[in-house]
Amino acid sequence: MTSIVIPAHNEGRVIGRLLDELLADTSAALPAATSAPSGAGAQTTDSTDIVVVCNGCTDDTARVAGARGPRVRVVEIPTPSKHEALRVGDAHARGFPRLYVDADVVFGSAGVRALSAALADRPDLLAAAPGRDIPLTGCAWPVRAYYGVWQRLPAVREGLFGRGVIAVSERGHARIAALPPLMADDLAASLAFGPGERRVVEAARVVVHPPRTWSDLIRRRVRAATSSAQLERAQAAGGAGAPAADAAAAQPVASARTGTADLRALLRAQPGLFPGVVVFLVAAVVARRGARRAVRTGDFSTWLRDESSRRG
Repeated sequence: MTSIVIPAHNEGRVIGRLLDELLADTSAALPAATSAPSGAGAQTTDSTDIVVVCNGCTDDTARVAGARGPRVRVVEIPTPSKHEALRVGDAHARGFPRLYVDADVVFGSAGVRALSAALADRPDLLAAAPGRDIPLTGCAWPVRAYYGVWQRLPAVREGLFGRGVIAVSERGHARIAALPPLMADDLAASLAFGPGERRVVEAARVVVHPPRTWSDLIRRRVRAATSSAQLERAQAAGGAGAPAADAAAAQPVASARTGTADLRALLRAQPGLFPGVVVFLVAAVVARRGARRAVRTGDFSTWLRDESSRRG
């Protein structure tokens, strides 16, 4: 059975659209799955196991999710913590492949099948994520310019992070379960796998709604800068985010940081991106400055989230 874990903190406005997409067309068969944690034998299923973990919610997230019927199991915990929600979701999930899906993206049952099939077809593939669609209509020009550059960066194109969905096999799950609690959970998960162990499955699509305003974009980037600093500290201390010893080849500590060489290469290939690169650099500088206090004090728990991407 394929299990889907959805951590949700005050996502009542948007979680319904995700669940409706996941529950659509569920009569199509999924690939044979590996055993559930209880030890039941491998089985073929025509359904998915969906667990929504409402963590520290003060809105109607649990009610909205529960209204989708018995196919959706809702677990409520008092602590507003994504890491804790993922841990609790794992305890309730029934099988593999296992998908972790952010509540504010739009991802459907066809994507679930495509990711599950990719993992089933290649035993050496431990993790997969869908292709990313970012609708920029209605966003401020600097936001559109920023994402026009960001989406073209090699690390962004090839990594599993920033998609709101990651699927893992049972072996892949063992890899990410060993990671410490980190704000940049998707980045750490992506970097935990070598290039031959992870794959972006373009046939599967996820819609990631961007912030609509410059101020909300900066909030996201401050959070990203803070979480990246935490990840780098963890890597220096114990190798978090680096491919494990059973990876296909030994590699240096992995990183997804954008370098000036990446931006220069973009400009050589597409000189028209120059205004966007300027916006990208400004956002990076502002975000790094905004993250200084949190990094200095070790505050890696304050979650700066944008609300403009959750409208409608």
